[in-house]
Amino acid sequence: MMEIQKSETPSQATGRAGMKKELPKHYQDHRHVWVFIELERGQVHPVSLELLGEGRKLADKLGVQLAGVVVGPPDGVGTGPAIADAFAYGADLAYLIESPLLVDYRNEPFTKALTDLVNSHKPEILLLGATTLGRDLAGSVATTLQTGLTADCTELDVDVDGSLAATRPTFGGSLLCTIYTLNCRPQMATVRPRVMAMPQRVAKPIGRVIRHDLMMVEEEIITKVLGFLSDSQSEDANLAYADVVVGGGLGLGAAENLQHVKDLARTIGGEFGCSRPLVQKGWMPFDRQIGQTGKTIRPKLYVAAGISGAIQHRVGVEGADFIVAINTDRNAPIFDFAHVGVVADAIRFLPALTEAFTRRLAPRDHLKLVN
Repeated sequence: MMEIQKSETPSQATGRAGMKKELPKHYQDHRHVWVFIELERGQVHPVSLELLGEGRKLADKLGVQLAGVVVGPPDGVGTGPAIADAFAYGADLAYLIESPLLVDYRNEPFTKALTDLVNSHKPEILLLGATTLGRDLAGSVATTLQTGLTADCTELDVDVDGSLAATRPTFGGSLLCTIYTLNCRPQMATVRPRVMAMPQRVAKPIGRVIRHDLMMVEEEIITKVLGFLSDSQSEDANLAYADVVVGGGLGLGAAENLQHVKDLARTIGGEFGCSRPLVQKGWMPFDRQIGQTGKTIRPKLYVAAGISGAIQHRVGVEGADFIVAINTDRNAPIFDFAHVGVVADAIRFLPALTEAFTRRLAPRDHLKLVN
């Protein structure tokens, strides 16, 4: 296994290509791109659908097939719709593993299921969502298969020699590097929710489904599920899937000034968040952090107030349809990628903007007709 950071000069890049050894013979028959379809209580996690869109691009470049991998209980309540979604979002075929041992996620049976499937059908690329479940599963699968895994990728592509080029932030988000797994297969990568665009759903008949048995019994599994507590009533932020987000940064000056961010978000029906330094200062909880090391967002509107726009923040927000940046520093990096830039003091500008929206969105008085 060899992983190389692609941050070299042209001559060094040539050296990297020269360093690549011939792929070991037992890996040369690995073909096709796989996406693990993550199920949450019978529902497909949206990141899996986003990955199908990226997987489709990779498969087309390589001239291979895209497969969705569905693992779950045998009742078909969740796995059946998941198979249908896999095809609707671009898969050419699907692999299905059903077992009573797979009702709830446990690392041992899911790792056994996926690694046995890989060893039997030999994909060249395996993609998983960088969720709590996906991170846990990807690490154990990569370790078991003794292959490379690039986590939290922001871009996936195929190099000129057909290798997966997986780009991710490094050094605290200050640089981007591209990592290759040159001499092992499958090449594995995880991607966080909302980093990739959601592909269009195209209804089509279910294609070829290959079933695979889980060769395991309950006695071999150490972990036991005692119960399930839903977090559906949680007050945690839902930044990743919000259509409107207002974010605050160090330019706000003090923790109490974050109230301006919250007021604007509430007025326009959005979520609120912040940049990493504010979490580090304890001004907001981690679940409100926006950026590569926090939540990646793809809203229709993102208002960034007092945020400089460091690369780790940019990576987490550049998927937004429309970005409005408010900053006193006209040279702030955020103005390089914002659609609209306002050079102003956010502490004064936000209340004025909130008041303007309040007037604009207030129900209009209707004239009463008198007979």
